[in-house]
Parts: sequence; C-alpha cells; structure tokens
Amino acid sequence: MRLLSSVDTTTLSSNVVFLLATGAGLSVASIYYSQPMLSIMGDAFHTGVSDTGLVPTLTQIGYALGILLLAPLGDRHDRRQIIRIKGVLLALTLLLCGFSSSFPLLLLSSLAIGLAATVAQDIIPAAATLASDANRGKTVGTVMTGLLAGILLSRVFSGVVAEYFSWRSVYLLAALGVLAITLAMGAVLPRFKPNTTLSYPALLRSLGTLWTEYPALRRAALAQGLLSVAFSAFWSTLAIMLAEQYQLGSAVAGAFGLAGAAGALAAPLAGTLADRHGPDYVTKIGAAMVVCSFALMFLLPLLSVPAQLTLIAISAVGFDLGIQATLVAHQTIIYAINPAARSRLNAIMFTLVFIGMASGAALGSKILESAGWPGVIALATLAATGGLVLRLLAKAPSRAAA
Repeated sequence: MRLLSSVDTTTLSSNVVFLLATGAGLSVASIYYSQPMLSIMGDAFHTGVSDTGLVPTLTQIGYALGILLLAPLGDRHDRRQIIRIKGVLLALTLLLCGFSSSFPLLLLSSLAIGLAATVAQDIIPAAATLASDANRGKTVGTVMTGLLAGILLSRVFSGVVAEYFSWRSVYLLAALGVLAITLAMGAVLPRFKPNTTLSYPALLRSLGTLWTEYPALRRAALAQGLLSVAFSAFWSTLAIMLAEQYQLGSAVAGAFGLAGAAGALAAPLAGTLADRHGPDYVTKIGAAMVVCSFALMFLLPLLSVPAQLTLIAISAVGFDLGIQATLVAHQTIIYAINPAARSRLNAIMFTLVFIGMASGAALGSKILESAGWPGVIALATLAATGGLVLRLLAKAPSRAAA
C-alpha cells in the first residue's frame, strides 16, 4: 500500500479503499458497543432501564453534535490531519469509558466518544474526493460497507466480549484498534487541499445556506433521519427485550448483529445501482424494504418462540439492507450537489441521521418500558413509513440532483 502524494483520483487503489472502509467501521463501531451490554452495565452501576438507556442516547447526541460542529472543518482544513487528531482522541475517550468508576463519568465519556467518533464522517468525504466521477458511487458504497459492518458487527463483538470477559474489556480493545487504524490511515492518505477559506463561524453559517438552497439535501436528510429513528429504536432495545422476554444474554443479543450485518452487503450494490439507474430509484426501494421488514414483526405474537426469534433475525436482515441501501443512495445524491462543500453537506445529512438515532434510542427505551416490544415495533414502522412517504412525494429528479 503506497503513500499517495496528492489527491489523485486515478491512483486510488483497492488497498486504500479497504483501509478507509476499515477505519470508518472501527470508528463508528465505537458508538454502538454499549447496546448489547446495557443490561450488564446497568447491573454494574445499579441503574434502571431508562437511566441505562442514556448511555447510547448520549453517545448518539455526541455524534450528532460532532457532525454538526466538527465535520464541516473537512472543507476548511487538511482532512488527513483531522483524521489523525480525531482518531487519537477517540482512542483516549474509549479508554476513559473503559476505566469509568461512576455512572456520571460513564455518561460523560459516552458523550465524548460520540464527538470523537465523527472521524468516520471525515473518512467518507475523503473517499468521495479521492474517487473518480465514474466510480464515486461504488467507492462510497464500499467505504460505507465498512462503516455499516462496523455498526452491526460491533454488537457481536461487544456482546461476546462482555459476557465472557467484561464490558470494560470491550472499550480497552476498541481503543487499541482505533489507534492502530488511525496510524495506518495517517501513513497512506495524501494531503487534502482545503476547498474554502471561510472562517469557522462563516463555515457554520454556511450550513444554513446549504440547507435552504438545496431541496434535494433536505429530502435526503429528513428521510434518512426518519429511517434512523426506526433503526436505533430496534437496536437500542433489543438486548433488554431479549433478556426480559427470552432470558437471553448479551452474546445472543450481539449475535443478532450477524444477521443485520448482511445488510452491509447492500452498500456497494446500492452504489453501483445509483451510478447506473439514479439514486432516487434506490432510495424508494430501500425505504419500502425497511417498512415491510418492521411491519412483519407485528406477526410475532402468532408464532412459537423459535419462530419469533427467527422472524426477528429475518427482519433485521431486511431492514438493514433497506437502510444501508438508502443511506448510500442519499450520499450519492448530496455529494453531487456541490463538490466543494462535501464535508458540510455530509455534516448536515448525518446531523439529521444521528438526531434520529438519538431520538430512536430515547423513545425506544421509554416505549419498551411502558408499552413493551410491540410498541417499539410500532414506533419503528411509523418512522420508516414517514421516510418512505418523503421519497415517494419527491418530484421526479435529475440524476445529479435527486
């Protein structure tokens, strides 16, 4: 894997794409490790369901704030340097979480992890910049495969490690992985020339201008945000539901991530389809898959216990496929809007995505406590339907501005 000397789309090797995909995956995985471990962490700190649910909620809030306040810097400064700094900070915050001695410190470090983990959102625009125009959708899709695999396989990793070792071990091992991939990316990535000379306050103000100027951006961000509510409501409550309703431990809860990880395979396929047929087509198909997959789980009370668990796994595959395909297509849409503002466009969309994630985690925990698992499924189905409606109501778009 050779060092790239400048931003040159003709020299983007498969090894560099793989490294970026791995970096995105390990970075974003940091904000999902807690989900299968919530019962174990709650027992360790003697907290109830609602309080324990603050751990993933604050992590998602931190991620949303980090995207809004930090990701736009990628248009103003060298992305390679940003990736280096934020990667080291992420490793340090993971260590802080692993050594937390009190629940307030755990919550604070969870928020900090979310802020630093936004290095994943610096890696994606970097990949889009390095890719050629003809292969941008495919390249972004491949990097998103790593990111999405990181989201889903993080639950497998943390669930198994927490059950057989400890929840603290999860964060310590994660810190080592993040530090290693950060050093590797820093060694092979080129320097990135800034796309703007705007000051930081002006950079933040320009987010509002971009939001107002581009309807395609608003549709993409709002639709993906609603789909993210559904995604997070399911994964943030699954471990607790499985423990209470089926008496299953964190390892089994994490293993459901293997089913969901199949959805990550949709990312490069979705990018290729977006390159060939236009991304709007992919968003409609993907959102419809999400709605149908969640709606299937209303059949759970009619089935035996083994059949219920099987249906949950099948639904996880379906809605993850749909959400990941839709996400890649939405990114293809926004990256074509204004190449000089890719970091800011990405920041706007992912701010909405992780507001949706945080809302899904918070609402899911509350609804699970008051209305049970059927209530969580109702929330997910309703939110996903909202995302589908937004795409269906959109006017027929051009290929570049869907």
